[in-house]
Amino acid sequence: MLQHHFDDMEQQREAAFLGMWVFLITEIMFFGGLFMAYMVYRYLYHNAFVAGSTSLDLRLGAFNTVVLIASSLTMAMAVWCSEVGRRRWLVIFLVLTLILGFVFLGVKVVEYHDKYVHHHIPGHGFHFVDESDHHLRVDQGQAQIFFSLYFAMTGMHALHMIIGAGLLTALIIMALRGMFTPEWHTPVENIGLYWHFVDIVWIFLFPLLYLINRIPAHH
Repeated sequence: MLQHHFDDMEQQREAAFLGMWVFLITEIMFFGGLFMAYMVYRYLYHNAFVAGSTSLDLRLGAFNTVVLIASSLTMAMAVWCSEVGRRRWLVIFLVLTLILGFVFLGVKVVEYHDKYVHHHIPGHGFHFVDESDHHLRVDQGQAQIFFSLYFAMTGMHALHMIIGAGLLTALIIMALRGMFTPEWHTPVENIGLYWHFVDIVWIFLFPLLYLINRIPAHH
């Protein structure tokens, strides 16, 4: 699978890794902007963010965190199998990773539906009442900012998960055709890096959206 513009397989592999890391750095900057916006508005509208955060389902968020950590493990095992030439187990671990990805997305659909039912989607018809133990008076405009960021951050993450699922599907097809060998398995490694990155993003999103704002608000 050596391309004509490379001298050897190692040079081709290093070039592919470099390209993937450059791509991931641009993704870090993209998500970094969302994180910065979140931190600024959380500081400005602390009470609204506390109330919004405590309205999220902590159990579902924690479950999804475990699901993604498990998917990182299965993805790492898939990369290892590709390195040692275990084709059957490579397919198995890729399929398991894909299934876990769909479980994560399914849980997000349940959470989004709950927000729709309770009119927590920003825009016309938005209505939020703090039902937590804090009993805070929440400005509707400030609450909409929280939920706007919630949907923007988790929605963008979910989009990356969907893209990852498509990439995993392509890997599964390639693996079934026996295209990967111990000498050439770069796509598995690179898509593995992408999957781990998406998982790490959620590791930051979970405490920011579900945990940090459960600390009692200052007055």
